[in-house]
Amino acid sequence: MIKSEKEYKAILERIEELLSNTENIENSEAKGYVELNILSDLVADYEEKHYPIQPPTLAESIKLRMQERDLSQKALAEFLGVSSSRISEYLNGKSEPTLKIAREISRKLDIDASIVLGV
Repeated sequence: MIKSEKEYKAILERIEELLSNTENIENSEAKGYVELNILSDLVADYEEKHYPIQPPTLAESIKLRMQERDLSQKALAEFLGVSSSRISEYLNGKSEPTLKIAREISRKLDIDASIVLGV
């Protein structure tokens, strides 16, 4: 268990050293293989506790889907049946979608309902 930020940083440095030798990554018989795996698990546990990953916001999720599907704001507005200015408000966090539009966003863009509803 990592007990401090200082220990965490020291272990990250050691992991970098171990990663510089590809044998430690690819060969389970290599001297540093086990050490690398143990230290990596310790770092993962520490980061999960001290640097948790937050779920994306609705705006981030919509922007990602727009990029993935090569959709402009205008095309997204047409796809969802709302105005371009409403899409702009969603993307800038100035407005929340109605329940009806939230359902459409979740269904048509395949965004988890908990993100769309902010739960």
